[in-house]
Amino acid sequence: MLEAFSGADVRAAEAPLIDAGQGDALMQRAAHALFGVALGLLREAGRSTYGATAVVLAGSGKNGGDALYAGERLLRRGVGVTAVLLAGNVHAPSLDAFQRAGGTAVGLDDATEPSALADHAAAADIVIDGILGTGASGGLRGSALHFVEAFHARAGARGSRSAIVVACDLPSGIGVDDGRISGAVLEADATVTFGAVKPGLLLGDGAQAAGELDVVDIGLEMSSFTPVVRTLLDADVAALFSRPTSRDQKYTRGVLGIAAGSTRYPGAAALAVGAALATGVGMVRYLGPESVAALIHQHNPEVVASTGSIADARSQAWAVGPGAVDDDDQRRRAVDALHSGLPVVVDAGALTELPERVGPHVILTPHAGELQQLLAARGIDAERSAIEAEPARFALRAAEVTGATVLLKGFATTIASPSGALFVQRDATPWLATAGSGDTLTGIIGALGATLAEDDGAAKRLRLPPEDLWAAVAAAGALIHGRAGRRAARRGPVVVSTLPADIGAVIADLLQEPPPTT
Repeated sequence: MLEAFSGADVRAAEAPLIDAGQGDALMQRAAHALFGVALGLLREAGRSTYGATAVVLAGSGKNGGDALYAGERLLRRGVGVTAVLLAGNVHAPSLDAFQRAGGTAVGLDDATEPSALADHAAAADIVIDGILGTGASGGLRGSALHFVEAFHARAGARGSRSAIVVACDLPSGIGVDDGRISGAVLEADATVTFGAVKPGLLLGDGAQAAGELDVVDIGLEMSSFTPVVRTLLDADVAALFSRPTSRDQKYTRGVLGIAAGSTRYPGAAALAVGAALATGVGMVRYLGPESVAALIHQHNPEVVASTGSIADARSQAWAVGPGAVDDDDQRRRAVDALHSGLPVVVDAGALTELPERVGPHVILTPHAGELQQLLAARGIDAERSAIEAEPARFALRAAEVTGATVLLKGFATTIASPSGALFVQRDATPWLATAGSGDTLTGIIGALGATLAEDDGAAKRLRLPPEDLWAAVAAAGALIHGRAGRRAARRGPVVVSTLPADIGAVIADLLQEPPPTT
């Protein structure tokens, strides 16, 4: 499990090592890792080191020293490197080493016109951002701000520029602990972070600015600190996943009830059902209009369908809401599921049926607009733009006032437990931003909830308190959904109705079991 710690805690973990005289050793480890990632990115881009050009942006902190030492190593590999000094007191030993290796350093103060240097950086093969570190607060200021604004004006947004940007520890200008961006920020293609992940690399706009994330162990001991954010990794989902045994039958492998879809939106139910079945759940029971059941049976005849009630449909978990619009029967089923005491995944139209208080076994899956409405119904005003800028803050607030586990959809999926625990998954592809994608996510999470509903050891396997199990279930669903989307995107734009094949393949990979041949 990937755990992110506050900037203050990371600095506190560094302090004993620095006090013991190991500060330079820490910096050298960080610089070597930064150099290695930069070199690897150059090679991946098909650019030879000899004749390549790099620009190091060095601020006054340790990040500037890390970046300069990485620049020194690039120089020794034949890369032409220029250092732009964006502070008057950069780390002297690293600057000296950089210049002795043949590097050129240029100072830039508030009175200097940054355009020429920005032109040079924009035309470089690689740019290493060592302007600000974990001790910084607020956005870029002064000459650093002017330089980054000029760089953006010449290089364009990430994706249109030629220079590969590698951030040292974190992209300069993002909030270390919350990912907030105020003003200009140097968006990275990759971020090399040291000792431990910082929350700002996983949250909000900071997650997008960070690009690909490389975490480097430099010997910090973080066991005495409490993580601010967690991210599930493959091994965590594999440990959470319920594998069938020779003693299992369909009822013991989990029965998921789905009350979704309507005559107006029948496809939402079909998508949720297909995704749930792809996880290997023992059975899916569908409740809803006969016309919707007929559509489901065209693709999944194994589904047990009826027009009955929640009370009459034996299930271990429920998924309610997708496509259930203008249908009083589906609304009533959503209400009954929420009062059943079973795990329930609540999406779309069912979010408005939420009681004032529920438990963490109820998983809400809103997007930012739906979360805005949910909070407004409880007297909390929040603009959609504010929710998108600070997803962790508002997901935690929603979990606090409802008692539910809240999964807030976005580029980085943010999951908040009412205990205050926070998970973030960055597994998805932008190709999943399409109609029906959320319905498949609901089906996946619902199926996981059904298979784990009676698994008393699930939380223990992840070393989590029992109250945070449902946040982990939601995070696991987000990982599987995101990975399936990435897999589908290799073929081209994602068609959500074909996603179940990719869901099954992703789970097979996670469990290291080859998918069956056809």
